[in-house]
Amino acid sequence: MRISADTGMINRAALAAAIGLLAACTNTIPPRDPEYAATRPPVPAASMVEATGSIYQAANGLDLFADPRARHVGDVLTIHLVESTNASKSASTNTAKKNDVQIADPLLFGTSVVWNAPQRAPFANKQNLNLSATLNSNQEFKGDAGSSQKNSLTGDISVTVAEVLSNGNLVVRGEKQIGINQGSEQVQLSGIVRPQDIQSDNSVVSTQVADARISYGGKGALADANQHGWLTRFFLSPWWPF
Repeated sequence: MRISADTGMINRAALAAAIGLLAACTNTIPPRDPEYAATRPPVPAASMVEATGSIYQAANGLDLFADPRARHVGDVLTIHLVESTNASKSASTNTAKKNDVQIADPLLFGTSVVWNAPQRAPFANKQNLNLSATLNSNQEFKGDAGSSQKNSLTGDISVTVAEVLSNGNLVVRGEKQIGINQGSEQVQLSGIVRPQDIQSDNSVVSTQVADARISYGGKGALADANQHGWLTRFFLSPWWPF
């Protein structure tokens, strides 16, 4: 009986571990990056003005016709992502070199100099050796190279104002995480925005964000299917000598 009880306990522990592992696998949303965390507005100091019973209080301002565009720390701003890059490069090199050198028989007093081979055996014919020479050299090289890259990123992301610079420009940053079925997508953005570039609907296009840092990535089953395995990555890495 004791053995049976111990076996049942082990089975329950294994089942609990398997359930915990599956639960961990289903959580595909990565943890938030503190660098792109939302900036909260500063807490205003408590008013020291005593209540007089009046509706209007001098210490509590109310903007009825204020500009809704972001301009303070903690304000929200919408960025329209309209990034598109298209780069191409090609190179072609052709070189050829051909040399022909001919040396005729040397002339001495207008007579061609011919070296007669010595007679090595009786009744052997003399051999006249021609001293002329010919040298040919032909070299050719041809090389072609090409590179092309095209990227596009569209969408919207809302960020918060992290800092207001001395010239009025806004330092913005934020991220967006979307968990879809068996994967997740993450967009991160940071940069500097001029207040005059913000539209009336409190938005600005990403091409007008200075010092922009935009990152897009994904995790999950779909992202893993689009990646090489670790062994394939090793053969494609610079560490593979062949």
